[in-house]
Amino acid sequence: MPLVTPQRLNLKKDEHLQIDWLDGSTNTYSLSLLRTMCPCAQCRIVREGKDPHQLLQSERPKPKLTMLPGNFAVPLTVVAANLVGNYALKIQWSDNHEAGIYSFEYLKEIGRA
Repeated sequence: MPLVTPQRLNLKKDEHLQIDWLDGSTNTYSLSLLRTMCPCAQCRIVREGKDPHQLLQSERPKPKLTMLPGNFAVPLTVVAANLVGNYALKIQWSDNHEAGIYSFEYLKEIGRA
């Protein structure tokens, strides 16, 4: 799938991730965007405004959220990043979060936004 195949990954652990795609396009992602758009289940639930502890009790009112993923009091950095097979990148963040596996398809998708 050339559209979602990276040719080059360039991660600056305190700035951004730049991906040169095999289709000739390039995307640059700020670290705050990547952390905010973490694809793990917990972050996705919070972004959707749901309480992860009350998923089966949808009749209860939504809790007031004071912090969304990406709203950080200290500067965010990448501690480590590793390829997952030929399809994704796993990032360990300085806020101790490391549950998200960013598929190249997902990165291409959020790069269009």
